[in-house]
Amino acid sequence: MDEILIKEAVSAKAPPVTGRKGDRPSYTAQDITVLKGLDPVRQRPGMYIGSTGTRGLHHLIYEVVDNAVDEAMAGFCDRIKVELLADGGCRVSDNGRGIPVDIVSGEGKAAVEVVLTTLHAGGKFGGKGYQVSGGLHGVGVSVVNALSERLQVEVVRDGKLWRQSYSRGRPDAKLKAIKPAKRTGTTVTFWPDPEVFTDEREFKFDTLAQRLREMAFLNRSLEIRLLDYRTQPETAEMFRYTGGITDFVKHLNTAREPVNKRIVYFEAKGESHELEVAMQWTNAYTESVYTFANNINTHEGGMHEEGFRRSLTRVLSAYARNKGLLKEKDGSFSGEDCREGLTAIVSVKLRDPQFEGQTKTKLGNTEIRSFVETSMNQKLADFLEEHPGEARAICIKAMGAQRARLEARKARDLVRRKTLLESSTLPGKLADCQTRDPEEAELYIVEGNSAGGTAKQGRERAFQAILPLRGKILNVERARLAKILENKEVQAIITAVGTGIGEEFDISKCRYHKIISMADADVDGSHIKTLLLTFFFRYMPELVDAGYVYVAQPPLYRIKHKGKVHYFRNDEQLDSYRTANNGSKIEASRFKGLSEMDPSELWDTTLDPEKRALLRVTLDDAALAEEIFSVLMGEDVEARKNFIQRNSKDIRFLDI
Repeated sequence: MDEILIKEAVSAKAPPVTGRKGDRPSYTAQDITVLKGLDPVRQRPGMYIGSTGTRGLHHLIYEVVDNAVDEAMAGFCDRIKVELLADGGCRVSDNGRGIPVDIVSGEGKAAVEVVLTTLHAGGKFGGKGYQVSGGLHGVGVSVVNALSERLQVEVVRDGKLWRQSYSRGRPDAKLKAIKPAKRTGTTVTFWPDPEVFTDEREFKFDTLAQRLREMAFLNRSLEIRLLDYRTQPETAEMFRYTGGITDFVKHLNTAREPVNKRIVYFEAKGESHELEVAMQWTNAYTESVYTFANNINTHEGGMHEEGFRRSLTRVLSAYARNKGLLKEKDGSFSGEDCREGLTAIVSVKLRDPQFEGQTKTKLGNTEIRSFVETSMNQKLADFLEEHPGEARAICIKAMGAQRARLEARKARDLVRRKTLLESSTLPGKLADCQTRDPEEAELYIVEGNSAGGTAKQGRERAFQAILPLRGKILNVERARLAKILENKEVQAIITAVGTGIGEEFDISKCRYHKIISMADADVDGSHIKTLLLTFFFRYMPELVDAGYVYVAQPPLYRIKHKGKVHYFRNDEQLDSYRTANNGSKIEASRFKGLSEMDPSELWDTTLDPEKRALLRVTLDDAALAEEIFSVLMGEDVEARKNFIQRNSKDIRFLDI
């Protein structure tokens, strides 16, 4: 679960335009600007890498790595190395065929230079260079070149080592043969441009490790090494999984108790399609199904996921009926029944993927749906027949989910009759805002009635609503929906948000497009925020995908210095201020909680859109978020202890 710090600002108003022609600025052909080469990338980098912050910075590495992985999928590469250099650069090398170095017809340049300096140029369009690839938009490594202060490419091919360097996307000289060499491969070394990445130019080892681990899972036996020379001694990790996506499922289920000990695995191949599926049911109450197309995480799903879901429900229901486990009076399994507690990886590879949108997060190929469904119908049915013990355990899990679903439906009906879910009656403790425009409205979910009272007085009632929570909400990781709906604090959140929950969820009914968790800056406050995030991740993930979920950043310290009052969110900010003032001993008072602030102080530090800092909660890697929530909020105490021990080195402030 990635959180990005954002600072809100008031947008400037456009200057008025009068109705007289003489008052209007001229607009002629001289005002038309044509951006050539890589200039569009430098002009609008966010269009190509998402942002110029942490996410965009790491995207540069992913683009280069994806090219190497494409070589692996083509069968020409089995080792990739990513090195974080001490001077801030990054080097990615592989033992693939090497980028071609001969002259491209009609371009008058070596192929490697064309690839590095031309948008939409590469070996992935004609179908000959790569049968299957992920980087189908063809802007990858050229974008990295455009956004790097320096870049150097080395290619070992045709018996020679070739080298060329670039400065902000422009070649310093022509490609040159340096010396004889035998092995083939490509090495790209680049240094992100400080003119583009003004705020963040430090690669995060753990962020890269998670992404590279995922790539290694998806490409069986591919070895990916990550080395960090910024530490002494250097930090290193190696990822290589002979079990492929089966090992992926094992990894995700580390903190859960499996229902079927033997992981369901099968693969299928067609004329232009390949499918791999790995599945295991656990004692969890939610599903964890992750789909990939050509190694791209399609977190919005698509046709391959539709085929998987349809077949799973049909095959499990038919097996349970045929074996007498599911009686006629019981009714049929729903898709939710079959997927409760399921962890699954569905990976397809296809020659001509049609992704919906530039983000490439939803697969649109209709033919892949029938291919996946047909393959699943046969392969899953075979597994169930060949492993009757495992099959029975899976069906019993689905039957338990079916009973719980019916109980949850009764619970929802009961709650609805009490006007707590679907009616015009809002929770009594909700201080709603005046606007009815969801795009303007904000909901602050506040820890405690006392802090809630302060927030109600300090807010801007025109667009800010306050919902105080009494204590901590239920840990939804350890409960089914029927139990969750009995919790009054959860009921209040569902009612206030307005979307409903489960089968009835409808994001178009969301009453606020900013839902902000605001808690004390201490351990209890962090726990409350984690419980809320777990709830949204498990039962309202669409709100996270839409960018509606935020975390407030109240100050931890207040100081009076030179006649002014200053606020700081953590020790780092306070120490930085002291350092800037010659290390003078400045006494700081520490807030014990939100309720210690008066309404005007809470407005100035945490509520005012012009001054506050919010963390928007985003979901870049659902599988990683799944792993973290399962470990931290699940039943496995030992797994949670190990996670804390592994990550304790990254804790800079601990309130105990």
